[in-house]
Amino acid sequence: MASPRLPRRCLLAALSAVLAFAAVGTAQADTPAPADGRAPAVAAAAVFSDTFDGPAGAPVDGSKWQLETGDNVNNHERQYYTSGTNNAVLDGQGHLVITARRENPAGYQCWYGTCQYTSARLNTAGRFSAQYGHVEARMKIPRGQGMWPAFWMLGTDIGDVGWPDSGEIDVMENVGFEPSVVHGTIHGPGYYGSGGIGAAYSLPGGQAYADAFHTFAVDWAPGSITWSVDGNVYQRRTPADLGGKRWVFDKPFFLILNLAVGGYWPGDPDGSTVFPQQLVVDSVSVTTGDFAVGRPIRGLGGKCVDVAGANTANGTPVQLYGCNGTAAQQWTVGSDGTLRALGKCLDVTGNGTADGTKVQLWDCTGGPNQKWVVTGAQDIVNPQADKCLDVTDRNTADGTRLQIWTCSGGTNQKWTVG
Repeated sequence: MASPRLPRRCLLAALSAVLAFAAVGTAQADTPAPADGRAPAVAAAAVFSDTFDGPAGAPVDGSKWQLETGDNVNNHERQYYTSGTNNAVLDGQGHLVITARRENPAGYQCWYGTCQYTSARLNTAGRFSAQYGHVEARMKIPRGQGMWPAFWMLGTDIGDVGWPDSGEIDVMENVGFEPSVVHGTIHGPGYYGSGGIGAAYSLPGGQAYADAFHTFAVDWAPGSITWSVDGNVYQRRTPADLGGKRWVFDKPFFLILNLAVGGYWPGDPDGSTVFPQQLVVDSVSVTTGDFAVGRPIRGLGGKCVDVAGANTANGTPVQLYGCNGTAAQQWTVGSDGTLRALGKCLDVTGNGTADGTKVQLWDCTGGPNQKWVVTGAQDIVNPQADKCLDVTDRNTADGTRLQIWTCSGGTNQKWTVG
């Protein structure tokens, strides 16, 4: 992002709440067993979830979100964030609608004089914070010059250490002059504002994000953050990307949703910008599991499921190898039933279902060839093929490829997670 996001006034309420306490959600989602009786070895747990169900005109759930108020001189944004339901309201169809309007119904004063726009900004400070997991929001963003929607996180210690030492994880930002592009960025001490570290993701064929809902997510583990759009991974950041600067992302963060108008990065609205504009949020969730921070999967001969050479390229073989504790052997469970390492998914090559089809590492696509279930008998099953993860030829040598094969109950198909 082009400049600091820390507002002049509108975080004061959030900071006082953070200093008082940081509430971490503990409600567990009920995970129904598959019809064939298989149960996930690690059931994804929804530690935070809001699907914005409620009658049209209702406010957001105050036990989950608080509305910030005020303007933002630091970014030279033009909106005034309001409380109530004028700018943030449920639509009765399972959505939160954040609306930016060209108006000033209450004589609001901004850093530049009389405010020209209103909008809304919500956060979970003091209500929910998380450290690690799969963090996602499904949203349809607005369009137009000067629009700046964002889904992001700040460290809960911001009241003590300030920004940027608190750290900032931008899961998704869009600026209106780039209708086909979103950005994912981290900010911290020595790498903030225009020096933030991140990447962009573009929709194919010039599609605009404002035309449909999309899912924006990060998979966050100790020492790594991986960004995706609709399951497509587009960047992964680790301390190695910081050039010796301090990594500040192994601690609790809270969530923020907002729609800004104008500012250094997007520029101000112009004659082409149509108001009102809306950020429509279908859902926000943070999911984790018993091994959300990454655990080895051990099998034949006491060896581990391993990404060959710790290579993150699509198509990298997944193999059996001596357990060594490296990131290439740290597997996490996604809320969608995927098994992930190095920011990518365990994948059945070519969407195959035949005995002997090899498995590999690949960008997470949401396809059935990337879905896995562990039975009570410690088989790891791909339901599409109805076959088990298998060590080829029962060979315990380092580098032996893993494949799918008809489930036989053999030791080469038995796996222990953790």
